[in-house]
Amino acid sequence: MKLSDFDVLTFDCYGTLIDWESGLYAALAPLLARAGGGLSRDEVLEAFARHESRQQALTPAMAYSDLLAEVHGHLAAEWGVARDPAEDARFGGSIGDWPAFPDTTEALRYLKQHFRLVILSNVDRASFQATNQRLGVTFDAIYTAQDIGSYKPDPRNFAYLLDRLRAQGVAREKVLHVAQSLFHDHAPANAVGLASAWIDRRHDAGGWGATAPVSADVRYDFRFTSLGALAEAHRAGA
Repeated sequence: MKLSDFDVLTFDCYGTLIDWESGLYAALAPLLARAGGGLSRDEVLEAFARHESRQQALTPAMAYSDLLAEVHGHLAAEWGVARDPAEDARFGGSIGDWPAFPDTTEALRYLKQHFRLVILSNVDRASFQATNQRLGVTFDAIYTAQDIGSYKPDPRNFAYLLDRLRAQGVAREKVLHVAQSLFHDHAPANAVGLASAWIDRRHDAGGWGATAPVSADVRYDFRFTSLGALAEAHRAGA
């Protein structure tokens, strides 16, 4: 199998193209200051992951910015401080401030010359529009949790993606899903027989960070430590 075997690259966005862990941690700074510190960065991110995955399962139709606000309130309760609705809302509105990884824009511009590029993201449309300005390319299609009515790893998200691509004449075998999260992306991609490339952004950090852990073996067809490395592999014919 080679990268050149595929015609379409479908992308997770947050964690893969956007450095959401840095963005989340920075946006949580006011709450952490009120909580008095004492938590490591990974402990903060892991707490976020617990509440985010639970909230996504409970309220699959909730817009992501509103869902983040709700998660922020739950974190305040967990950390023993009063919930501040205005602070919750600011956290929910921080998505557009989260930075792209340094390699993202150049890699996407290269890949755009060789593939159709599609977003499949756990986000709302307005928040992704703010993010898209950081990514430097025009995507061929953008499918959000708001469009679908559920959040990955719900199988409906990948069914929606494949149905839309099939209607455009794209066979499943010509699609490669590119993502960081084993939980949100690779496990459900496995379930529908979709090839995938793991962008292992946490390769030098260990742990699960801001994504929920997976309990079963998860497969992937390629592994890279950055999107830039995937682009270089394609350039080299790997």
